[in-house]
Amino acid sequence: MKKIYLTCPQCHFNHVTKNGFNRLKRRLCKCQNCGSQFVLHPAKGPVSQETRELIDRLLLDKISLAGIARAVKVSEAWLQNYVNEKYKKVPRQVALKKHHILRVILECDELWSFVGKRLNKQWIWLAMDRLPRRVVGVHVGDRTERSAQALWDSIPAQYQASAPAYTDFWSAYARIIPAHRHYPSAKSQGETNHIERFNGTLRQRISRLVRKSLVFSKNQENHKGALWIFIHH
Repeated sequence: MKKIYLTCPQCHFNHVTKNGFNRLKRRLCKCQNCGSQFVLHPAKGPVSQETRELIDRLLLDKISLAGIARAVKVSEAWLQNYVNEKYKKVPRQVALKKHHILRVILECDELWSFVGKRLNKQWIWLAMDRLPRRVVGVHVGDRTERSAQALWDSIPAQYQASAPAYTDFWSAYARIIPAHRHYPSAKSQGETNHIERFNGTLRQRISRLVRKSLVFSKNQENHKGALWIFIHH
């Protein structure tokens, strides 16, 4: 491969080599430092930081990736790659913040979703600290006792040690949460109102969680990534 004295648009390194052609017969180049590949003379320039920040904000609202690509005038392929990298980097654990409330109360619930097809159900298990209304535990999986255990394991130790937990009557909870602190409650009692309201917010703000929608996740990692980005925002 012949060396070309250009600057990589990703890392700004100048060790770039020719790397064949794309399907439109345009010359491709590859950076020998970061490995990114790009078109030698693209019709459009690199996506600006301002546009990337706008995309980050739009990802928090109920807009499909195709809709975002049209709105900000980037290619769907570029946007998908950008989002994939963003989902990979988002922390998959809760950032616990200190607060001055002496008594903590957990509310737990599950939210139905799917990946690829409706038969591939992915239940989103959530635990919320009631008074600051902050999510403190997350797991995505099936609706078995194993997933209930994974949710409980994701909750910080200080909550596990003493916090009472209000849930619905799903039997998996009773086998995981200590009996003396577990309070199964009917919806009419209002003990899980906050977590159920948050579930409604997720369906309103994350397009792939809307029940009747053409938008859905095609792989589980992106499904989890979209959820975590919203939780951390």
